[in-house]
Amino acid sequence: MRAVRSFLSLASVAVAFLVSASQVHALEPAKGKVILTISGKVADKNTATGAAFDLDMLEKLPQQTFTAQTPWDKAPIKFQGPLLRDVLAAAKASGTTLKAAALNDYQTTIPADDAKNFDVIVAHKMNGQAIPVRTKGPLFIVYPFDSKAELRSTTYYERSAWQLKSINVE
Repeated sequence: MRAVRSFLSLASVAVAFLVSASQVHALEPAKGKVILTISGKVADKNTATGAAFDLDMLEKLPQQTFTAQTPWDKAPIKFQGPLLRDVLAAAKASGTTLKAAALNDYQTTIPADDAKNFDVIVAHKMNGQAIPVRTKGPLFIVYPFDSKAELRSTTYYERSAWQLKSINVE
């Protein structure tokens, strides 16, 4: 009987370890080319340092679409991608500041509240097409500039980041 109890006790410890290990890596690993990494205050990691997303992972999140006039384009652009808040939630990110970095070394600081207060998206399509690196891709943090007058300002234009590669949550 003592041996059975010891075995059951050991088995329950092993199950608890496996459950906690699976919770640490609950975010599925990227299978394709990683196009976005989220580091810093991230609770759901799929790498040693944070959350890595490939395009398929981002496309599995609920998609949003809006059309907006930007200061960088002559005509309004239709943007599509997941909400920034949904991407952050997928990684269980928590913090007050987002430091976004682009492939071209552009960096911007975004208050985390912007993801809650505005329908900011991580666009992977412009006008229905994947965004090539040479024209702002593969990812573009973009605000719905036409939805509120306050968003049509230098403050929010500077928080937008095309050629997005990473976000550090502080």
